[in-house]
Amino acid sequence: MTPLQQFVETHPRLFVLTGAGCSTDSGIPDYRDRDGRWKRAQPVNYAAFMREPATRQRYWARSMVGWRRFGSARPNAAHHALVQLERRGQVELLVTQNVDRLHQRAGSDKVIDLHGRLDEVRCMGCDWRLPRSAFQHLLLASNPGWAHLDAADAPDGDADLEGQDFARFDVPPCPRCGGIVKPDVVFFGEGVPRERVEAATRAWQDADAVLVVGSSLMVYSGYRFVAAAAGAGKPVAAVTLGHTRADPLLTLKVDAPCGEALAFLHEQPQPAMG
Repeated sequence: MTPLQQFVETHPRLFVLTGAGCSTDSGIPDYRDRDGRWKRAQPVNYAAFMREPATRQRYWARSMVGWRRFGSARPNAAHHALVQLERRGQVELLVTQNVDRLHQRAGSDKVIDLHGRLDEVRCMGCDWRLPRSAFQHLLLASNPGWAHLDAADAPDGDADLEGQDFARFDVPPCPRCGGIVKPDVVFFGEGVPRERVEAATRAWQDADAVLVVGSSLMVYSGYRFVAAAAGAGKPVAAVTLGHTRADPLLTLKVDAPCGEALAFLHEQPQPAMG
């Protein structure tokens, strides 16, 4: 029995926190290297997106190209392993920092999308909403000359589309009120909705231990739960490649790909203890 398997078997009620490393095997790039440093420029800032038309043009042009592959991403072995953990009755709650909805597609039910979901857009004026796949058709219809462009994938449905005159890109407004349309995700500089934080806090408090999967925990919105749980004496295990912000707080660190480290969960499910 591996140390990780022993950790899971010993703690029947787990608070699970996942990050970008959980989805890399689905073809979605992550943000940081093994040392926790940015691999590319930081994601779009909320204030800039809301204030600057040029920022919105650049964002939606890159998103239109990136969505083609992001929107068709499929769950990988790590997602399916965590489904098995839930079926064993051991998941108090799974909080994901990802916006790809791959946990839900894999079959997990007890999930909070801490940073929202990229498969939906909303108007910041009247809260009109539309599936992101439908908004893709509006983007393409408004910008037929951009339909042939391609670029390397970047995190969260973005694409490394450079050398273009983004001033020529037409961003469709809200059809109801003419307001600014934004993906239903939490941008940098934007607060996580309080109800999500409160639900996650209740869950780690009720859990026996914390399991981090595929996160460097560099972003405070996820790190806070680990720091609070460790401060309350809860054991914390992390499965991730490289450095995490919470390394000094960890009970167990497994430096390995998520799907590989969690492979034991694909075996015959065992009833949770307790």
